[in-house]
Amino acid sequence: MKKIALTVVGILAFSVGTGFAAPINNLNQGGTAIGVLDDSFYLEHKISDNVTLGFQKNDIYGQVNFDHNLRAIIGSRDYNSDSKLYIGAAVNTPLARSLDGYVALIGASDFKELQVGANYNLTSNVDVNFNYRSFMPDQGSNSNRTGLGATLKF
Repeated sequence: MKKIALTVVGILAFSVGTGFAAPINNLNQGGTAIGVLDDSFYLEHKISDNVTLGFQKNDIYGQVNFDHNLRAIIGSRDYNSDSKLYIGAAVNTPLARSLDGYVALIGASDFKELQVGANYNLTSNVDVNFNYRSFMPDQGSNSNRTGLGATLKF
């Protein structure tokens, strides 16, 4: 199974576009995730049983877990010194052994972003992420991309 996953990761690596949304991670309280997604990195830390804080490129965000599979998202995205507050939600669920799927939707007054993805656990603290992201601004063109990343949890 790992050979198949690594082959898929290799194939996707040649079709990767730029994305901004960090994958949905499951962390234990006090856990930290550092990852790369396309051309950027992200950092998340779970500060309590149900609150995670994170940073990625132009985003600072928080996640509040309602249960193991449902969370609310609130954040701020900075575009050329113009910050936009956004809100959203994410749902995640196990799809198979070592494979978790998720859907996340966030939005602000001038954009919406949908991400559908999966995290494959290579080891207990290393994940590979593949995702499809659709960014829909009110002004300008929509952007649909596939993404590939890796996460180290400790």
